[in-house]
Amino acid sequence: MSRPSPPTGSPFTAPAWIAAASVLGLVSALVGDGVFDVVSWVVFAALIGLVVRAWVKRTR
Repeated sequence: MSRPSPPTGSPFTAPAWIAAASVLGLVSALVGDGVFDVVSWVVFAALIGLVVRAWVKRTR
């Protein structure tokens, strides 16, 4: 029987991307109007969608 391969990559990759997206959304919301507002809404909607997806897929 073969052993499962260990996961590759760092466990900090996903949180780093989430933090970077949060900073992008915050900065774009604070910098200007128009397109910047759209970018911030899209980023924060995607982050909320990511949380909802993780909540639905979690194991109990």
